[in-house]
Amino acid sequence: MKIHSAAGIAAVCFALAGGNAWAQSQTAGNIALEKCSESLGTLAVVEDRNAGWYRHMQQYQVQSTVPLLRMLVQQSNCFVVVERGAAMNVMMQERNLDRSGESREGKHFSKGQMVAADYAMNPTITFSSRDSGGIGAAIGGLTSQLGSWGRAAGAVAGNLKFKEASTMLTLVDNRSGVQLAATEGNSSKTDFGAWGGVFGGGAAAGMGGYTKTPEGKVIASAFADAYNNLVRSVKSYKAQEVKGGLGKGGRLGVGK
Repeated sequence: MKIHSAAGIAAVCFALAGGNAWAQSQTAGNIALEKCSESLGTLAVVEDRNAGWYRHMQQYQVQSTVPLLRMLVQQSNCFVVVERGAAMNVMMQERNLDRSGESREGKHFSKGQMVAADYAMNPTITFSSRDSGGIGAAIGGLTSQLGSWGRAAGAVAGNLKFKEASTMLTLVDNRSGVQLAATEGNSSKTDFGAWGGVFGGGAAAGMGGYTKTPEGKVIASAFADAYNNLVRSVKSYKAQEVKGGLGKGGRLGVGK
């Protein structure tokens, strides 16, 4: 087998030394997004931009998780997405214009038209990484045999890391404040391709850094995994009950 580039050498050594995860991702095929035959209600995605994970995420050339999660929700048909982000300011501005009398006739703005969010979905991310020492060692052993190609491949491999992310999605009932589900998702750099049917084609157009950087792909596939787990959870959800009723004192008892 002839290899004509440093990248090709790095890929071969990655397959040999980086092993199972890479090989499995190439043969596993596409992972399907969980879907629903009918909507379970309206949903708002609420992101805590003051959280440490959000600030940490900015260095990976990806911004808000909201567009990514909305896309997953929209494709699944499990919830109807309602706007509670930056565009909410525009919605309120238009209503203020209407109240001021500046809007044209026939604008159809009136009270009672805003759709309530039945549920709120909140994302969090935990980042981790481990060095790809095995890849570097494998290529290092070939350097003397491959000469300049080997050194170039070693430089490529030196920048490769097994980046991983663990994500969590929590789903809360807005009317009662009760948490309905909390699910985790995990991913490695090699998992993104398996979600081709979810992130491919036109769906990727509005995702920005989530399809352009290795770290973005890790986050995207981890959230897709978490969302699939959330949908499975809510499909089998049974209303929680406490004797005497939720929020009416509980059963543990507190002394006077």
